[in-house]
Amino acid sequence: MVRWAERGELPGLVSIELAADRLFEQVGIVFPPGTTMIEEVDDPGTVLVEGEPPAGFALIGHIDGNLHLDQLAVRPDDMRQGIGGRLMTAVLDHGRAVGAPAVTLTTYRDVSWNAPWYARHGFSVMAAPEWGPELRALVEHERELGIEIAPRVVMGRPLVGL
Repeated sequence: MVRWAERGELPGLVSIELAADRLFEQVGIVFPPGTTMIEEVDDPGTVLVEGEPPAGFALIGHIDGNLHLDQLAVRPDDMRQGIGGRLMTAVLDHGRAVGAPAVTLTTYRDVSWNAPWYARHGFSVMAAPEWGPELRALVEHERELGIEIAPRVVMGRPLVGL
């Protein structure tokens, strides 16, 4: 069951993000040291979780008038059970409910559980001229953080008219 996170659950989501991040080492991607995205969250109203206790989460925000998926992470031991798909469905449903024209995200182009997975969920690569100013600033910020270790793409999925 996907639901909004409770404040007390936020610290426990750090282990999910760290475990999911370690999977990238299998494809040669090692993240620079620093805090996780979920550690910077102070509003549980931006985090959808699946399970009790949570086995995965989706962190969302708003960029250029669209809903933006900042992070989707599932505990590796719980992967391949549809948790990520249910979280994605909840993100898309929330985007429609709040009237967002699209959902955007940034991800690794060649990692099977990144861009190809999102493509299977209706996302397509957005060319740089399609990015709004906030999305452009986010991509630049990610580069400054040093996470562009492998080719990354911006993807979007329209919600209007679907």
